[in-house]
Amino acid sequence: MTTVFDFSVRRADGSQQSLADYRGQVLLIVNTASRCGFTPQYAGLEALYRRYREQGLTVLAFPCNQFGAQEPGNAEEIASFCSLNYDVSFPVFARLEVNGPQADPLYRWLKQEQPGWLGTAGIKWNFTKFLVDRQGRAVGRYGPMTKPEALARAIEDRLALP
Repeated sequence: MTTVFDFSVRRADGSQQSLADYRGQVLLIVNTASRCGFTPQYAGLEALYRRYREQGLTVLAFPCNQFGAQEPGNAEEIASFCSLNYDVSFPVFARLEVNGPQADPLYRWLKQEQPGWLGTAGIKWNFTKFLVDRQGRAVGRYGPMTKPEALARAIEDRLALP
């Protein structure tokens, strides 16, 4: 059975990061953008990360420019924006695609494991969130309208499990 730990992703510096390095963590995986109406959710994501990281939560941000070209910057510009505007301390990876023929394999898997509304696979917009349990299984999908703080209970429930 495939889990999130079977994937590697590209860091902002271009090197590869195995998601197996996060084995045993609860993950919140989010496609992000710096020039989006939902961009203030970075603050809520950071608050969740700071509140639960000692218990085993890691937020993983994946910038994406597929929705209204709202993430046009390079890796350095994106990292600087996140740090300066939202004091982001969780990992922000290299920009990737979440839909279409160039979709990153991680996102192809996430969409297969947790389809969207009425079984649709495609990601509709920035700040779609996937919750992954400690065993690497995708256990929840939340749309952009779901604010990060609304996920606290689901995160707590997953953190309480081995």
